[in-house]
Amino acid sequence: MAAHPLLDDLRAALGDAAVLTDPDLLAGHERDEADLCDSGTPLAVVRPRDTGEVVAVVRAAARHGVPVVPQGARTGLAGAANAVAGAVVVSTVAMDAVREIDPVGRIAVVQPGVVNAALARAVREHGLWYPPDPGSWESSTIGGNVATNAGGMCCVKYGVTSEYVLGLEVVLASGEVLRTGRRTAKGVAGYDLTRLFVGSEGTLGVITEVTVALRPAPEESLTLVAVFPTVATAGGAVAGIAERGLTPSLLELLDRTHLRAIEAYRPMGLRTDAEALLLAAVDTGARAADDLARLAEVCTAAGADEVYAATDATEAAALLQARRLAHPAMERFAAETFPGGNGGLVIDDVAVPRGRLAELLDGVARIAEACQVPIGVVGHAGDGNMHPNIVVDRADPASLARGRRAFDEIMRLGLELGGTCTGEHGVGLLKRDWLAREIGPVGVRVHQAIKTALDPAGLLNPGKVI
Repeated sequence: MAAHPLLDDLRAALGDAAVLTDPDLLAGHERDEADLCDSGTPLAVVRPRDTGEVVAVVRAAARHGVPVVPQGARTGLAGAANAVAGAVVVSTVAMDAVREIDPVGRIAVVQPGVVNAALARAVREHGLWYPPDPGSWESSTIGGNVATNAGGMCCVKYGVTSEYVLGLEVVLASGEVLRTGRRTAKGVAGYDLTRLFVGSEGTLGVITEVTVALRPAPEESLTLVAVFPTVATAGGAVAGIAERGLTPSLLELLDRTHLRAIEAYRPMGLRTDAEALLLAAVDTGARAADDLARLAEVCTAAGADEVYAATDATEAAALLQARRLAHPAMERFAAETFPGGNGGLVIDDVAVPRGRLAELLDGVARIAEACQVPIGVVGHAGDGNMHPNIVVDRADPASLARGRRAFDEIMRLGLELGGTCTGEHGVGLLKRDWLAREIGPVGVRVHQAIKTALDPAGLLNPGKVI
């Protein structure tokens, strides 16, 4: 079979080494980490090094009518980075330069392939901090974080990615380069195009540079753990913390399934007999000890069996690391649950008002029982964003069907409670139908109008979001 003529154009623009067509490499770039999402084998994976090369790729693909799928580290959990058959995957891993750190302006300018943790380390040398910290921060990229508007564990106090993106450089479907936003602390000129592209999941343009806001490094935090007899009572404690006006810098929930999975994955003495655990931290400087005591009071009043504070920074770091291990631990748990290692995870990302968190958690337990599937619950309790992990057997159609039913029932429950189908993972392929239900027909038409205006041929990450 003759090679696709687009490949010659790509090699001429980027060089042979930056255009990958090896079948094993193509297979490795077909999908992100989401289960139950379709994917296809791309024509090629390209690794541009700068904006000019991205422009060349997008224009060449447009001439040949070939879809373009941007990818970062492929750590996403909604299928947003999944390739479609015959597409060109634009991998941003080679665009990994921190171009500027301005301690006076408190900004950084980075290419999209910069890893979140690498940016955090780079700005720490200047006494600064980039707060958004998704669980995959050691591997996920800033471009991917921006594309999905990623959250993280400290977002309960400091907010999600969109609150730190000041400006973007984006290659449009036409091959034109758009610069949005500003470098200044304030600025309201024109439509907020920066926010339009944050969370657009590569469907409106390919992000090639990001200007982010930074904060002074926080005070050292104090950490506590509260153990609860039920998941719902832990949810009640979260509502009580919010009602008391307390603002923890971290407030995470892990249920028994996760505690046992993490302890099996990396033993560290977690309370595996607990039904639920809240992990909380405060970083309020001189007030921290008092604030931690107030958190402990609320947890005790809500019915905690045990509340204890981390004795030092080392223990606090270990507790935080335990929370970060939730996803790989559950992946192993799923693989070991079904024979042949066919276990997989379907991960919900529902967010509800804090006052209705206990109802969500009770509902998830009922859904697990009704659908006869194991479901572990973990998430950012402080902002009502939970990640029910539905364990399925990929080799068993009946198990997959039960998992899909459970996923849909959790989505339905979240919307009924006044919530949203995605708090931070994005829509991708996994939640397209639920986005339409959430935003309604007028919202769908507006989304489609924006997509058509910016990508009339529909070649940018087709099939995602809307």
